[in-house]
Amino acid sequence: MATVPTPDSASAGPAGSADSIKGAGGPEPTEAAGSGEGAANSGPLTGFTVGVTAARRRDELVALLKRRGARVVEAPTVRIVPLEDDNALRQATELCLAAPLDYVVATTGVGWRGWMSAADGWGLGRRLSDACRNAVVISRGPKATGAVRASGLGEAYAPPNEANDGLLTWLLARDLRGRRVALQEHGAPLDAFAAALRERGAEVITVPVYRWAPPSDPEAVRRLVEQTIRREIQAIAFTSAPAITGFLDCAHAQGLHAEVLAALRDGVLPVCVGPVCARPLEEHGVRPVYPDRGRLGSLVRTIVEALPVGNRELQLGSARLVLQGSAVITPNGTLWLSPTQAALLRALAEQPGRVLSRAELLRRVWVGVSADEHAVEAAVARLRTALGPHAALVRTVPKRGYRLAVTGG
Repeated sequence: MATVPTPDSASAGPAGSADSIKGAGGPEPTEAAGSGEGAANSGPLTGFTVGVTAARRRDELVALLKRRGARVVEAPTVRIVPLEDDNALRQATELCLAAPLDYVVATTGVGWRGWMSAADGWGLGRRLSDACRNAVVISRGPKATGAVRASGLGEAYAPPNEANDGLLTWLLARDLRGRRVALQEHGAPLDAFAAALRERGAEVITVPVYRWAPPSDPEAVRRLVEQTIRREIQAIAFTSAPAITGFLDCAHAQGLHAEVLAALRDGVLPVCVGPVCARPLEEHGVRPVYPDRGRLGSLVRTIVEALPVGNRELQLGSARLVLQGSAVITPNGTLWLSPTQAALLRALAEQPGRVLSRAELLRRVWVGVSADEHAVEAAVARLRTALGPHAALVRTVPKRGYRLAVTGG
């Protein structure tokens, strides 16, 4: 089994967790965030760290998550390479205009807009619009449909499952002998799709508007893989199937493929924008969650609804504290904890008031890591420091272990 690198600043913790989250926004974990503002101003994702793999609209997704209190680790796992100046795109466009088209397949909104924009730049925009208007246009999902309509055209069909399979099934139900079909690709060649149409006698013109390429910052993706395995993030958002493939490919290159899949099955919530995006994970036995509608807002709402499950309320004297993700929300602000500290506090909070021995905490918090009871003592000391005025929450029971100074949770 491959070894996950551990940050130099970390003490022994869950898979060597660090005391800070590299690349995440907001204050360091041991500082109070929003001191004096009160817990009422904490967002529903306060205390949670979410990995974002998006290449497109990343800033929008990050802003939506941060607005709800989340920390965000940004690591685009692929990048989009537009082909506006690519000879292959222009040649495909000119081939589409060489004779009337019978069917035009729009697979993505960004791809359709890019194609129309590139044609405009070449002085072919009006001719291409006319060619599509005289053909039957079908589109995959609301984004592609919206782009088609925005270009002044209309779609004859859009599959309810928003999948290429639905488009292909619809086309194969027609007589395609001698028909000319323009197939707008979306980042990767649609070889099987095109081959199925050609087998039915169609002339297929593939239109490669953009392609997926390796990430611009592979080191950021490698860090995200390691943070996923160490459960330093609580969720990871995917907005495209290629983003999942790029993430898993990076894990495989690090020798951590099995460990990443294990984390995504238990400990880190994978959230996809829709069922088509989710397929690469499902093929590996991972069951992600996804919204009913493939929108960024819906994706964020799904994260909000799924993550806070398991929050714990603790009463320390007259103060009501909430352990949420890797933070403690107090009446006076939010205290961020390191992953080790959060795991330690959560283990104690599962049975408030019960004494847990150092050996038991080692088994429950330092899973799969070589550590001794001194690591527990050091982690408890750092946890108390992080809790600041609420340090009395964690009590030492001489010769026995530690417990929380609460009566309920």
